[in-house]
Amino acid sequence: MSLEVVIDGRKIGADHEPYIICELSGNHNGSLDRALKMIDAAAETGCDAIKLQTYTADTITLDSDRPEFYLHGGPWDGRSLYELYEEAHTPWDWHPALFERAKKHGVTMFSSPFDETAVDLLAGLEAPAYKIASFELVDLPLVAYVAQQGKPMIMSTGMANAREIDAAVQTARKFGTGEIILLHCVSEYPANIADANVRTVPDLGRKFGCVSGLSDHTFGTAASVASVAVGGCVIEKHFTLARADGGPDSGFSLEPAEFAALVRDCKDAWRALGRVHYETLGTEQGSKTFRRSLYVVKDVKAGEALTKDNIRSIRPGLGLPPSRLWDVVGKAASRDLMRGEPLADDMISL
Repeated sequence: MSLEVVIDGRKIGADHEPYIICELSGNHNGSLDRALKMIDAAAETGCDAIKLQTYTADTITLDSDRPEFYLHGGPWDGRSLYELYEEAHTPWDWHPALFERAKKHGVTMFSSPFDETAVDLLAGLEAPAYKIASFELVDLPLVAYVAQQGKPMIMSTGMANAREIDAAVQTARKFGTGEIILLHCVSEYPANIADANVRTVPDLGRKFGCVSGLSDHTFGTAASVASVAVGGCVIEKHFTLARADGGPDSGFSLEPAEFAALVRDCKDAWRALGRVHYETLGTEQGSKTFRRSLYVVKDVKAGEALTKDNIRSIRPGLGLPPSRLWDVVGKAASRDLMRGEPLADDMISL
């Protein structure tokens, strides 16, 4: 049996259809009502889980005018970290209502905590799993504190090298249950499809002995589906009600109809992988009738020779197999043969 992780009763691994996580991030645009509507819409897409990010501007950065606290390039060019996180954060007093709304829909909800106080908040809400964001993967004290909660951990690996990933995995195993999912991630917003390198996904699982998947920041769904096709077990993708509404991550987020297509296509891709087989499937049996076989294509008198002119390989497949043509040409007809008859052994003189 392959590796498995269980979140909220759901088994996740190569033997199970892919686990699709809908990332709300900051696309609620500061409105609790919109956040609740996002959960309603996300649940309708068929996703397996909905994920939040739990931090405040003060727990993740400093309000400072120093140049290193400002962003340069990308969708948030010129903004300070504090300003961005102040806009994008999900207020902590919203969390109970959001968890309750997801529960009402029967959809698992968990979050990415960015400090120990966020972990404590989520523990109080009985979060069934925790996500370590790419930027926090190197914060081993945070990884350890999360692991001590005794729940499955999902860790994104954007920007991390093999040594850093190994340190995070070893820390999580030392302090926690060892139920770990690693997500290959390109920490670009949005990420270029040419940088997706989804072949890393199965290698990540093999190298670190974990269930693996993809945290996808590219446009569209191609990278996610490709990840499943090479063995990815988990897909995480950002979600919004409408990109036109704006929001910190709206530009590379999927709208509801698109996310529903992502869920469908990823799960169909997994089903299509199936197993290695070379036998005729039960569903193919009816089609065998329309294979080629040997038929009489011109009337043949008894005793007359069978030739390539009066015997041919055509559809349907009710006569002798085409491979028998070499055997029957030159033999005599055992009786009068009519055009349109499937050729059989008893029609040939030995």
